[in-house]
Amino acid sequence: MGERDFSDVAGREILLGVCGGIAAYKAAALTSLARKAGLGVTVIMTEAATKLVAPKTFEALSSRPVATTMWGPNLAHPHIELARQADVFCVAPATANTIAKAAAGFADNLLTSTILAFTGTLIYAPAMNAAMWEKPATQRNLRRVVEDGATVVGPEVGRFSCGEAGVGRMAEPETIFDAVLAALRARPATETRGR
Repeated sequence: MGERDFSDVAGREILLGVCGGIAAYKAAALTSLARKAGLGVTVIMTEAATKLVAPKTFEALSSRPVATTMWGPNLAHPHIELARQADVFCVAPATANTIAKAAAGFADNLLTSTILAFTGTLIYAPAMNAAMWEKPATQRNLRRVVEDGATVVGPEVGRFSCGEAGVGRMAEPETIFDAVLAALRARPATETRGR
């Protein structure tokens, strides 16, 4: 990142949704990349994600509290308020479960509720076992979120934590970050926040 110029995106705001896949640790690197570029990052974690990476990790990297529940003390309507403050919403890793919920319009936790309330650019970085990735239901759900306007980054071929290999490994943080930058540059801040 040393030679890259991020002055055109500095100060912009992103939401980072972190689901409960083993690739959640890579979301920490994505947070770090975004902060080094001068972006504001607010992290929303599912309950399952908090079992894999401590929220304190993301709080330290983002310098902000991590949102994990609809019932926190700081925001009266967290899903609405979080959705309105961001220019881009990136879900990385995006599990098969969260993609399915988003495709069906479910709003049963803070992450899915905020996805449903968000009107800007949504980016999903899927991460799951190859068998789950190849399942017709998963492919149907991905087509639906793309039809609804989302961008899907990855997945890549690689080895999984279970020891198997195939398509389903989350894209590298740098690749996801480039998609976030492209989305920010495609829409000026005046067209996104405060919708």
